[in-house]
Amino acid sequence: MSPAHPHPDTSPFDSRYSWMRLGITLLIAVMGNVGMWAIIVIMPEVGAEFGAGRAEASLPYATTMIGFALGNMVIGRAVDRWGMTTALSGAAVLIAIGYALAALSPTIMVLSLVQLVVGFGTASCFGPLIADISQWFDRRRGIAVAVAASGNYLSGAIWPVLLGWLAADAGWRWIYMVLAVLTLVIVLPLAQLLRRRLPVEATAQAEAKSASRAMATGFTPRQLQWMLGLAGIGCCVAMSMPQVHIVALCVDMGFGPAVGAEMLSLMLLGGVVSRLLSGLLADRLGGVRTLLIGSALQCLALFLYLPAGGLVSLYLVSLVFGLSQGGIVPSYAVIVREYLPAREAGARVGFVLMMTILGMALGGWMSGWIYDVTGSYQWAFLNGIIWNGLNLGIMLIILLRGRRGQRMQAVPV
Repeated sequence: MSPAHPHPDTSPFDSRYSWMRLGITLLIAVMGNVGMWAIIVIMPEVGAEFGAGRAEASLPYATTMIGFALGNMVIGRAVDRWGMTTALSGAAVLIAIGYALAALSPTIMVLSLVQLVVGFGTASCFGPLIADISQWFDRRRGIAVAVAASGNYLSGAIWPVLLGWLAADAGWRWIYMVLAVLTLVIVLPLAQLLRRRLPVEATAQAEAKSASRAMATGFTPRQLQWMLGLAGIGCCVAMSMPQVHIVALCVDMGFGPAVGAEMLSLMLLGGVVSRLLSGLLADRLGGVRTLLIGSALQCLALFLYLPAGGLVSLYLVSLVFGLSQGGIVPSYAVIVREYLPAREAGARVGFVLMMTILGMALGGWMSGWIYDVTGSYQWAFLNGIIWNGLNLGIMLIILLRGRRGQRMQAVPV
């Protein structure tokens, strides 16, 4: 058997070690991504302590997301150069220092600056981890990426409840000190188990496949990367409308913030299911087709929000939205691995995921601005639908040009 096609028992792809590495990756993601959610839990207490208004109290969350976006790209590059263990260990120490400094913050502005560091380090447990695990799978890459990406949502479902329970008996500063210790105790040891690197010949084999797919589209790797980044902004501007504003929407409709929080939880749980199902689908249809299906369903859910005015209808549409959108972001990682060089997976996955996060930030602000101007979320939903159309258009171009290119490659010269 030729070296380009190693025996299944000796191939590093989809091996027993690959699945063990995936389990470790999921544990790290559940613990490491708490940095995204902790600031949401403590926001009311922080606002009360510093006497801050709603906008000022939201500033630490905004800086967290800015740091998170930048960290996905920068730490992704570090993974490509030094490996997952070195990059993740450094990030874990950075996160712990960030938590400790945040717990000592004398003002909300200092807290906001420190949260930039927390968000930056936390990114190591999202995009870079997803990019790393994608390299260890071939036939089952879709479900592997989906499981790793689900760690972020599982962290959002588990930790806010635990932190809320802890906050009842202790202040937010004590919670952050606990998180600093837990990050060092849990993430650092687990990071040491990811020291193995993919063999050079296996990387070359993966790059040969991705180069063939990219050539079929007629786009260069850089062009594809920027197209995926723009598509990521489009889908996540659309995605942010319900995720960021569902609580405010419920308050406006007289249902109260608790109902909105329940709908957000329902979206996240639906997102976990969606990510796993999309992963299975990606292994059969490929990343582009899977993303197109998820994006089309997300667009449909946004349309369904327009006439939804009752409590039951909002719950149902929120569930549909969660089940449609959860698999979209992980599909980008699958597409990057299908079309772009394997040895640059960390940087390229990190870049595309950074653009999706910026899309969430832009969409969250844009929807609020549209509400302020119009006094209604109806136009904000329509704005999301338009941006969703941009995403669908770009992905259709990649799919159709890729199929045409493959047919031309198959024609004998």
